[in-house]
Amino acid sequence: MSEPSAVYTHGHHESVLRSHRSRTAANSAAYLLPDLAPGLDLLDVGCGPGTITVDLAERVAPGRVVALDPAPDALHAARGEAARRGLRGVEFVQGDVHRLDHEDDSFDVVHAHQVLQHVADPVAALREMRRVCRPGGVVAVRDADYAAMTWYPRLPALDAWLDLYQRVARSGGGEPDAGRRLLHWAQQAGFTEVTPSAGVWCFATEEERAWWSGLWADRTVHSDYADLAVRGGHATAAELAGVAAGWRSWGVAEGAWFAVLHGEIRCRA
Repeated sequence: MSEPSAVYTHGHHESVLRSHRSRTAANSAAYLLPDLAPGLDLLDVGCGPGTITVDLAERVAPGRVVALDPAPDALHAARGEAARRGLRGVEFVQGDVHRLDHEDDSFDVVHAHQVLQHVADPVAALREMRRVCRPGGVVAVRDADYAAMTWYPRLPALDAWLDLYQRVARSGGGEPDAGRRLLHWAQQAGFTEVTPSAGVWCFATEEERAWWSGLWADRTVHSDYADLAVRGGHATAAELAGVAAGWRSWGVAEGAWFAVLHGEIRCRA
């Protein structure tokens, strides 16, 4: 039987990592923090450049922390982040959430941020995360929901961006509206004690708008997402350039505001 697979829509262009490096435990995993304590063993699935990982590691030290990602470039960046923060006890491994290379009941906490929207079988991934979590431990997952994102002013180019992004992500096997599905997926995976919640990123100050619009404008024309859009016949290069220009127009619009809604679940193993 073949393993489930999906294309990581964003890739690892600088514009993508620019966004990922801004993520911290405080702004991306606040719902999980009350469950953390010194000495817990933690697996961070899809660690990316490691900024959330190292925050979590500081909170569970001297517990064991394993950071997992399928991309060697992401792991290299995460190792650098741990070194920069002076953390020596984090283990970095390449792997697939559908098939974790760990024994049953290996961790007290299994965490994944913005992962399930990109995998081919999120229910199977949750089952695997549950398998490696000790009885009474926590599986914590947070994912954005693209259809629930909202912004002002409602520029046509950003409506086109949302439609395009959803088509590209789904063509690669992912589910961009994962946030609203997390509770259902967890129930399908066999969890009986699930605490659902929601969190929001908001970009409304002049600095925030410039940063958010700039990274999406760059991502739209330079990243793997742009290549997938063109190769898959979802958009032409000229159409992508128009969407990128729309992002830059939004970033300087008077009173511009953008909110990203996330679904969150804390599941007891």
